Amino acid sequence: MLATKWSYAKARVLLPLPPWCHDSLTRPSAKQLFSHPRQFNLQSTYAAAQADKSPALTENGPLSAYVHLPFCKRKCFYCDFPVTAVGRNTAASHVQQQMQEYVDVICMEISSTQRLNERPLQTVFFGGGTPSLVPPELVERVLSSLQHRLGLSPRAEISLEADPGTFDQQRLRQYLQLGVSRVSIGVQAFQQDLLEACGRSHTLAEVYAAIEAVHAVSPPTWSLDLISGLPQLTRDKWRHSLQEAVKAGPSHVSVYDLQVEEGTPFARWYNQGQSPLPKDDDAAAMYAEASSVLGQAGYEHYEVSNYARSGHRCAHNQAYWLGKQYYAFGVGAASYLQGRRFSRPAKMKEYVAWAQQLQQQAQGQADGAGQGATRGEGCVPGSHLPPESKEDQLLDTIMLRLRMADGLDLGQLSSSYGVEVADRVRAALHKHKATGCVQELSTPSGGAQVRLSDPQGFLLSNDIISDVFAEFDMK
Repeated sequence: MLATKWSYAKARVLLPLPPWCHDSLTRPSAKQLFSHPRQFNLQSTYAAAQADKSPALTENGPLSAYVHLPFCKRKCFYCDFPVTAVGRNTAASHVQQQMQEYVDVICMEISSTQRLNERPLQTVFFGGGTPSLVPPELVERVLSSLQHRLGLSPRAEISLEADPGTFDQQRLRQYLQLGVSRVSIGVQAFQQDLLEACGRSHTLAEVYAAIEAVHAVSPPTWSLDLISGLPQLTRDKWRHSLQEAVKAGPSHVSVYDLQVEEGTPFARWYNQGQSPLPKDDDAAAMYAEASSVLGQAGYEHYEVSNYARSGHRCAHNQAYWLGKQYYAFGVGAASYLQGRRFSRPAKMKEYVAWAQQLQQQAQGQADGAGQGATRGEGCVPGSHLPPESKEDQLLDTIMLRLRMADGLDLGQLSSSYGVEVADRVRAALHKHKATGCVQELSTPSGGAQVRLSDPQGFLLSNDIISDVFAEFDMK
C-alpha cells in the first residue's frame, strides 16, 4: 500500500513499507531518495509546454483521505512509525478511553481542515497501527466527520487494515455496514516461528481464523499482506507462504521486502543482506518467485509490490502513485495539498497540541469571515511551506509511474514538461531497454509508453530510476 516511504538498497527491489506503517506517513519526495543534484533548468521547457493551458485544465483538488489509527497490541520489531502499544487487553476501560480521546482529536482536525474539492471523497484509507482494534462506533464517527466536512461518495472505496486476532465475523460485518468496502489483512507469514521472529502479536492459528472470518463475511475486496526478507526466511518457507496466500483466495496481495529501519530492534540486531536475514540473491529470487506464483494464479502485478485480480486494484494507493493530492489525518500522517507535502507531528502530545492550534486558526478565520462562511472556512495544513518545485514534481512523476505496470506515457510527459524532458528520459532508459529491463510500447494514440519489465526491471528499479534522475544532472 502505499506516496510511500522507501529506502535505497542497491540490487534490492525498491519497495514501500507495508500498509501497517502506511505510505502516507512521512513520505519523502524523490529529492530525498536519490542523491543526484538536479540542476537541469526545467523552467523554460515547462513554461513552453504549459503556455497554451487554461486554468480550467489545472489539477483537481484531493479526492482521497488517509486516516492514521495508531493503536497496536505491541510494536513489531521492524516498525519505526508512530504507534501506541496498548497491550492484549484492548477492552480495558483506559484503552477504550484513550481511543475515544484520540478520535476526538482526529474529528477536530477534520473539522478544522478546508475543503478543496467540490466533489466528495472517492477513497478513504484507515491505516495504522491496527485500525481493527478501534471499535466500529469510533470508526463511524470518523466517517461521519469526513462526510460532513469533505463529502463522501456512496461508492467510495473505504479501506481498513486489520490484523489477525483483532476481529471476528461480527466485528467485520459491523465495519462493512459502515461502508468499509476493502479489508487489508496483515498476515506477513504463514509460519509461527517467523511471526514470532518479527514481533507480530498474532499466531498462525489466528491467521487461519481471520481468513475464515473474511470468507464468511465476503467483503467486496480483501487484500492479504506478506513480507519477504524476514529473519530465518528460506525459499521453501517463502514458497509455502505464497501457496497459502493463493489458497486463501484474496482479491489483492501485497508483497513487501523487509527494510531494516534505524531506531528499531531489527536495526540493533541485524544488517540487511546478512544472516539471519536472507542474502540479497535470495531476496531477489523470492521477489521473482512471488511474481511467478501470483501471476500464474491470475493476479496482475500492477505495481512493484502489489498484485490484484481484475477490477481489484487499490484505488486509494493508485491516487498516490498517480501523483494526486490527498488529505491526511492523525499522528505522523503526511498530506499532499496544493503542491505541498506536510507531515504532522509523530509524537502524540505534539500532535494533539498541533491539532488544537489548527482548530484555533480555523476558528479565527471563520470569525473573521463572519456568518455564512462555510465552504471557505478551515485551514490547509502545510500552507506555510513552499510548494514542490516543478523539478520535484517531474522526478516524483517519473519514479512513481515507473513503479507501476502501466508505466510512463512519454507523450503525456512531453505535454506536461516539454519534449526535451521526454527525450532525456528515453535516452536514460536506452541501455536498460537493451538488457530487457525496460519495455517501450505504443499507446492507442500512437505515442510511446515505457515500463519496467516484470520481474527483472521491477527488481532493479532502484538502479534504473537513479539512472533517469542522473540524466537531469548538469553536464
